[in-house]
Amino acid sequence: MDAVVTCLVAAVAVLAVVVVVVRARRRATSRPDGQPAEPPRGPLRLTPGDRVRIRDREYAVSATIRLVEGDWSWVQHLLDDDSGTRHRLSVEDGPELELVLWTAEPGATVTPGAPTIELGGRRYTWAETGQARYTATGETELPSTGTMRYHDYQSGGAARLSFEAYGEEGWRVARGDLLDPADLTIRTTPEAR
Repeated sequence: MDAVVTCLVAAVAVLAVVVVVVRARRRATSRPDGQPAEPPRGPLRLTPGDRVRIRDREYAVSATIRLVEGDWSWVQHLLDDDSGTRHRLSVEDGPELELVLWTAEPGATVTPGAPTIELGGRRYTWAETGQARYTATGETELPSTGTMRYHDYQSGGAARLSFEAYGEEGWRVARGDLLDPADLTIRTTPEAR
């Protein structure tokens, strides 16, 4: 009989611990108004109006372009820092998160297709070419849906060169720097939280 009572007391004690742990987790993942807390948004889920700090510069997200090629997808966020220079953050969530900060090179006279390209004293080597469907939201100056062709080049470990053409437009050239996720700090807009 003592063994049954001991087992019963142990079972009640385990059940009490489980209840305490579950309640503590619910409290930790809920807001003061009792609603469940949203997990922090990462770079894939940025929306226009969010602010992003990359290294020592602050940017506002002005638009988002979601791209799909076959079973592969990625996101590009257009960034505004009031300098007048076009910047974008590309986010690829494959086996590892890849973040690249791109800066437009509107005066570049190079065109894609060659195995290597020289630009700004650096030699870039062809990496990939393709065509994707896109959906755009925010201030993109593009139709809300369409297709995009691209040629991507790399130099060294972190330097990138990109050529993109949306619809029938000409090539947009941009140089990119591969980022570490720690280089990025996100501040979402209050209405998006």
